[in-house]
Amino acid sequence: MLSRRTKIILATLVVASLTFVILDLRGGDGPFSSARAAVSSVLGGVQRGAATVFSPVTGFSEWWGTQVDQSGQIRTLTDDNALLSTQLVEAENDIARANELDALLRVASVGRYRVVPAEVIAVGPAQDFSWTVTIDAGTLDGVEEDMTVINGDGLVGRVLKVYNSTATVVLLVDPESSVGGRVAGSQEIGIVSGTGRQNSLQFQLLDPLGEVNAGDAIVTFGSKGGRPFAPGLPIGEVVDVSGTAGALARVATVSPYADVSQLSVVGVVVRPPREDPRDSVLPSAPAVAPTRAPVAPQTTDPTPDATSKPEVVQEDEKAATPAPAEPGN
Repeated sequence: MLSRRTKIILATLVVASLTFVILDLRGGDGPFSSARAAVSSVLGGVQRGAATVFSPVTGFSEWWGTQVDQSGQIRTLTDDNALLSTQLVEAENDIARANELDALLRVASVGRYRVVPAEVIAVGPAQDFSWTVTIDAGTLDGVEEDMTVINGDGLVGRVLKVYNSTATVVLLVDPESSVGGRVAGSQEIGIVSGTGRQNSLQFQLLDPLGEVNAGDAIVTFGSKGGRPFAPGLPIGEVVDVSGTAGALARVATVSPYADVSQLSVVGVVVRPPREDPRDSVLPSAPAVAPTRAPVAPQTTDPTPDATSKPEVVQEDEKAATPAPAEPGN
């Protein structure tokens, strides 16, 4: 049991404690304010030190998370870019093939050739020929040997060998290849031979006195039955003529219209035209608008007379009349 003295001391301490607490809560400068400030200062320094020590760790964690997110975004953007690039290339290829097919159909329509469209799928020598390509059309598509092969620019070659779904085509530029040719706009005929170069052919007139000049267009003379070469197909343009008229070695150098180094869409002529289209398949020259004399200003009633006739522009009858068909060789 506590003594009286002890009880008095405890009561005094409790009262003093309550007094100090009340004074501190009221914001006064109590006896513990200095101690509290000292403790706060010490704890604040400790917190700042801890923040300085551990900030690289917490910062690395945030940096790593950002890097992971950015790496994922970069991979996604890279994949999307590759996909778009592939789609763009495919779209450009589709557009190019569509343009080549349109040009091929134009030639077939103007010359009345019945063709089977095909695409070049391989390039390489075959049998005794060094300039050949493989197309994705064969006997199942109606293709046979010794049929003419063309594209939107003109003659490409002839079918050398045919299989069920493919065929081998020997190109016109092959040194073992030759075709009967005719100078457009005239009756001069000769032999067009390959030189083994993709941009050069040789044309030798059968008549040493025949007329041929640089800039002349050469078209196919045509074979009997249209095989192996259908008539009227553009071959190329004369760029140079060696020798003089009457010389036996007079040869013209011809630049072919069809670029065999960039073949894609071609057509196999499965049925030639009934009549020689002559020069109609050649690219047409730009049309020249007819010129008219200036009309004097009207001073009378501009209402036309009921008996007047509309003006008609006359065409050259000679140009409008087709030349007689030339028999194939």
